Amino acid sequence: MKNLHTIQLMDTHAGGDVSRIVTGGIGVLPGATVRQQMEFLRDDADGLRRLLLEEPYGIPEMSVDLLVPSSHPDAVAGYIIMEVMGYPIYSGSNTLCTATAVLESGLVPKQEGIQRFKLEAPAGLVQIEAKVCNGVVESVTCEGLPSYIDTYRDTIQVPELGAITYSVAYSGGFYALVDAEELGFKLVRSEEQALAACAYKIVEAIQAQRGFSHYTLGDVGPLPFLHFMGPEEKVAEGYIRSRSTTYVHPGVICRSTTGTGTSARLALMNYEGRLRIGDKLETVSLRETGFIGTFTGTHQEGAYQVVENTTTGRSYVLAESNIVINCDDPMVACGELHHILSDRHTEEG
Repeated sequence: MKNLHTIQLMDTHAGGDVSRIVTGGIGVLPGATVRQQMEFLRDDADGLRRLLLEEPYGIPEMSVDLLVPSSHPDAVAGYIIMEVMGYPIYSGSNTLCTATAVLESGLVPKQEGIQRFKLEAPAGLVQIEAKVCNGVVESVTCEGLPSYIDTYRDTIQVPELGAITYSVAYSGGFYALVDAEELGFKLVRSEEQALAACAYKIVEAIQAQRGFSHYTLGDVGPLPFLHFMGPEEKVAEGYIRSRSTTYVHPGVICRSTTGTGTSARLALMNYEGRLRIGDKLETVSLRETGFIGTFTGTHQEGAYQVVENTTTGRSYVLAESNIVINCDDPMVACGELHHILSDRHTEEG
């Protein structure tokens, strides 16, 4: 007897980062909100994340977004984000991909021109603005999480690297921000492995020295992200372009610059007094893809001036497929899957 199950996927990418959107095959999860359903997966059913990000089905550089019913009447759908580092409550590139997937799958019917709707992330409601032209989703703008600077230009001793100056921003996760030129990088594709090795050492050193606490969320775990900042180029009034690279611990260099990495940069620029409402930052990746972050305002949260922002990019559909899970396969761990699969069945082998 073979224990088989099928999961429906739509593979997409934004800026080169592949997001696997799970559109079917998973049962109803416990929890009254998307956040509570994410916590259930994280604490009791991590098998889906591991299945789709590890061999033989995937690689750690991918992300997974599970579509779930929204708990909020204003949202068309909810989504739970899964990455190699765990379960971030928000991600810009994953939001761009999920928004595109709900349009391309027909969950939200496409409308020509500018189309607006809301999704529910574990972090809460996210405003989406999609531009549709001749039935094609040409761009998506998503509301970023309120972002702020926690630490400005601190120094840490890192083995093999010496004294490293870094800032820390929160933009959906805590980010170490470092100057690429100070570390000897030009942020070109041939440096990818060296960038990952450098970032690994810095993040390990920061994690060993200290933790970080969000002003409302409290302890959200060890710092998982590092963002290499390249030189800034003024393209036009209120428009800056900068080469950028985002690292996810342990060991992953993102293909895109990431939406949260771009938001973290905006938080730093605002902290340094270099932004006005409407200013834009285009971040450019090792693969020459880019996202555009727009500074839309600020508000005060206790001691922190919090930056309001959006991220604009484009997502492309790569494939629609059914993943067949065979629990008799020794490379497939079904132990944390049985209680969330919606239609598991048996067939004679």
